[in-house]
Amino acid sequence: MTLRTIDDLGDLRGKTVLLRSDLNVPMDGGRITDDGRIRASVPTIQVLTERGARVVVVAHLGRPKGKPDPQFSLRPVAERLGELLEAPVTVAQDTVGESARSVVASLQDGQVAVLENLRFEPGETGKTPQERADFADKLAGLADVFVSDGFGVVHREQASVYDVAERLPHAAGGLVVTEVEVLQRLTDPQRPYVVALGGAKVSDKLGVIANLLTTADRLLIGGGMVFTFLKAQGHEVGSSLLEEDQVDTVRGYLEEAERRGVEIVLPVDIVAATAFSADADHEVVPADQIPADRMGLDIGPESASLFASKIEDARTVFWNGPMGAFEMAPYAAGTKAVAEALVAATEAGATTVVGGGDSAAAVRELGFAEDDFTHISTGGGASLEYLEGKTLPGLAVLEK
Repeated sequence: MTLRTIDDLGDLRGKTVLLRSDLNVPMDGGRITDDGRIRASVPTIQVLTERGARVVVVAHLGRPKGKPDPQFSLRPVAERLGELLEAPVTVAQDTVGESARSVVASLQDGQVAVLENLRFEPGETGKTPQERADFADKLAGLADVFVSDGFGVVHREQASVYDVAERLPHAAGGLVVTEVEVLQRLTDPQRPYVVALGGAKVSDKLGVIANLLTTADRLLIGGGMVFTFLKAQGHEVGSSLLEEDQVDTVRGYLEEAERRGVEIVLPVDIVAATAFSADADHEVVPADQIPADRMGLDIGPESASLFASKIEDARTVFWNGPMGAFEMAPYAAGTKAVAEALVAATEAGATTVVGGGDSAAAVRELGFAEDDFTHISTGGGASLEYLEGKTLPGLAVLEK
């Protein structure tokens, strides 16, 4: 895949650039708890301002359901962006209304503005082109060119991602270009190629698992999704998270992996608790002997060592999804062990990719530095769909 880049847009001095960024950061009571996506957006903004562009940043935050909602305002995000840019950032009070038009009109070369949350407008996430058209026309009317730099949304056919690109000269920003280059390395990986998958639901990853059975050498399975695998092997999983309707599918994957010679590595022990709580009574039990009245909330210490050993000789590692409920200290050890194994693999020369979402949040929360890994993606869902082999609308429209 070859994408149009900012260099293909020519001289940007005096031009207004509509920049679709991904500023969808976790918030707690109006406080940003992880600014990773904001920091990732800065380099492309700086490239554009250094070239004399008037940069209009558009993004979404949360799910406000097509109408203004103060708790999802981008104002705190814009303030943090200004701190990182060390430059003033003007914030519009709306997305395509009078305030937005006024703010855009007042921009000078090299200045930056942020418009209000895209998802305050129902047209942003409209299900049909017609539903998105009017909103896309209004967005496109604010600018001369469009740059797509929100990798976390390129798998969505939404107005600010797809439709605006059809209405303006367009290009991929530096972040999107980097993300795609890294993912292309995963589609033709150096071997051994090891994939660690976690997170809550196996149903969220069915497509990517099916595709990885044709490309990966080993799949390490943890997180809440592992209990559907253990059930497929006939084991008791207690009150652990279980997708009963996926057991047969998972059993088929285990059989397919055996036929293909792909190693699927499941935990040998589990941290099982009486409730989903940091204060609950918990113990380490064999993975095939989870008590009926307990739920698994992390892989156990033997499993952590096993997973680390399976990563040790890897030349390429992709990790998506925590190994347990890492937000609670008693259940963070498995996720931390996998992160440490990736760090060691990186130091040994492997390509290591943390696939966005909760995995990215986990490595930051657990104190790891971003340069401990080859790449930390800003888009978990987009990464998975790319590796599943799907066409991502927001990338397809940027191809040369």
